[in-house]
Amino acid sequence: MRRDLTTALKARDRVAVSALRSALAAIDNAEAVPAPDARMSSSEHVAGAAVGVGSAEAARRELTPDDLHAIVAAEVAERVDAATGYARSGRQDAADRLRAEADVLRRYLRPE
Repeated sequence: MRRDLTTALKARDRVAVSALRSALAAIDNAEAVPAPDARMSSSEHVAGAAVGVGSAEAARRELTPDDLHAIVAAEVAERVDAATGYARSGRQDAADRLRAEADVLRRYLRPE
Protein backbone atom coordinates (compact mmCIF):
# COMPACT_ATOMS: atom_id res chain seq x y z
CA MET A 1 0.00 0.00 0.00
CA ARG A 2 2.81 2.41 0.84
CA ARG A 3 4.44 1.78 -2.53
CA ASP A 4 1.10 2.34 -4.25
CA LEU A 5 0.67 5.59 -2.31
CA THR A 6 3.98 6.85 -3.70
CA THR A 7 2.87 5.89 -7.20
CA ALA A 8 -0.50 7.63 -6.72
CA LEU A 9 1.22 10.76 -5.42
CA LYS A 10 3.48 10.89 -8.47
CA ALA A 11 0.51 10.33 -10.76
CA ARG A 12 -1.51 12.99 -8.88
CA ASP A 13 -4.34 10.50 -8.44
CA ARG A 14 -6.26 12.34 -5.73
CA VAL A 15 -8.81 9.58 -5.18
CA ALA A 16 -6.19 6.87 -4.67
CA VAL A 17 -4.04 9.15 -2.48
CA SER A 18 -6.98 9.94 -0.22
CA ALA A 19 -8.07 6.31 0.09
CA LEU A 20 -4.56 4.96 0.69
CA ARG A 21 -3.61 7.63 3.22
CA SER A 22 -6.76 6.96 5.19
CA ALA A 23 -6.29 3.19 5.17
CA LEU A 24 -2.62 3.45 6.13
CA ALA A 25 -3.51 5.79 8.98
CA ALA A 26 -6.10 3.29 10.22
CA ILE A 27 -3.46 0.54 10.11
CA ASP A 28 -0.93 2.73 11.94
CA ASN A 29 -3.54 3.50 14.61
CA ALA A 30 -4.29 -0.20 15.04
CA GLU A 31 -0.58 -0.90 15.54
CA ALA A 32 -0.29 1.71 18.28
CA VAL A 33 0.11 0.56 21.86
CA PRO A 34 -2.69 1.58 24.23
CA ALA A 35 -1.69 4.53 26.43
CA PRO A 36 -1.62 2.66 29.79
CA ASP A 37 1.10 0.34 28.42
CA ALA A 38 3.57 3.17 27.85
CA ARG A 39 6.41 3.37 30.39
CA MET A 40 6.01 6.52 32.43
CA SER A 41 8.01 7.84 35.35
CA SER A 42 8.00 11.07 37.21
CA SER A 43 9.93 14.11 36.12
CA GLU A 44 10.59 17.17 38.20
CA HIS A 45 9.41 19.35 35.30
CA VAL A 46 6.35 17.58 33.89
CA ALA A 47 4.15 15.22 35.87
CA GLY A 48 3.87 11.80 34.27
CA ALA A 49 6.53 12.55 31.64
CA ALA A 50 8.72 9.81 30.21
CA VAL A 51 12.33 10.15 31.28
CA GLY A 52 15.58 8.68 29.96
CA VAL A 53 16.92 7.41 26.67
CA GLY A 54 14.29 5.38 24.85
CA SER A 55 11.67 5.87 27.54
CA ALA A 56 9.19 7.37 25.09
CA GLU A 57 9.51 4.46 22.69
CA ALA A 58 6.93 1.72 22.77
CA ALA A 59 6.76 -1.46 20.74
CA ARG A 60 4.13 -1.49 18.01
CA ARG A 61 1.53 -4.25 17.84
CA GLU A 62 2.06 -6.86 15.16
CA LEU A 63 -1.06 -7.13 13.02
CA THR A 64 -2.02 -10.41 11.44
CA PRO A 65 -3.18 -10.66 7.83
CA ASP A 66 -6.72 -11.11 9.20
CA ASP A 67 -6.36 -7.87 11.20
CA LEU A 68 -5.21 -6.00 8.10
CA HIS A 69 -8.07 -7.44 6.05
CA ALA A 70 -10.58 -6.38 8.70
CA ILE A 71 -9.20 -2.83 8.79
CA VAL A 72 -9.30 -2.40 5.02
CA ALA A 73 -12.76 -3.99 4.84
CA ALA A 74 -13.97 -1.53 7.48
CA GLU A 75 -12.53 1.37 5.47
CA VAL A 76 -14.38 0.13 2.36
CA ALA A 77 -17.64 -0.30 4.27
CA GLU A 78 -17.30 3.17 5.80
CA ARG A 79 -16.95 4.74 2.36
CA VAL A 80 -19.85 2.78 0.88
CA ASP A 81 -22.12 3.79 3.77
CA ALA A 82 -21.10 7.43 3.51
CA ALA A 83 -21.60 7.36 -0.28
CA THR A 84 -25.13 6.08 0.23
CA GLY A 85 -25.86 8.94 2.60
CA TYR A 86 -24.43 11.52 0.22
CA ALA A 87 -26.44 10.09 -2.69
CA ARG A 88 -29.65 10.28 -0.64
CA SER A 89 -29.01 13.93 0.12
CA GLY A 90 -28.33 14.80 -3.51
CA ARG A 91 -24.54 15.03 -3.27
CA GLN A 92 -23.78 12.68 -6.16
CA ASP A 93 -20.27 14.13 -6.69
CA ALA A 94 -19.23 13.24 -3.13
CA ALA A 95 -20.92 9.85 -3.40
CA ASP A 96 -19.03 9.07 -6.61
CA ARG A 97 -15.72 10.09 -5.04
CA LEU A 98 -16.28 7.84 -2.03
CA ARG A 99 -17.30 4.92 -4.23
CA ALA A 100 -14.11 5.41 -6.26
CA GLU A 101 -12.06 5.39 -3.04
CA ALA A 102 -13.82 2.17 -1.97
CA ASP A 103 -12.90 0.63 -5.34
CA VAL A 104 -9.24 1.55 -4.79
CA LEU A 105 -9.24 -0.15 -1.39
CA ARG A 106 -11.09 -3.25 -2.60
CA ARG A 107 -7.96 -4.19 -4.55
CA TYR A 108 -6.29 -4.95 -1.21
CA LEU A 109 -9.01 -7.32 0.00
CA ARG A 110 -8.47 -10.99 -0.59
CA PRO A 111 -11.28 -12.85 -2.31
CA GLU A 112 -13.84 -14.24 0.13
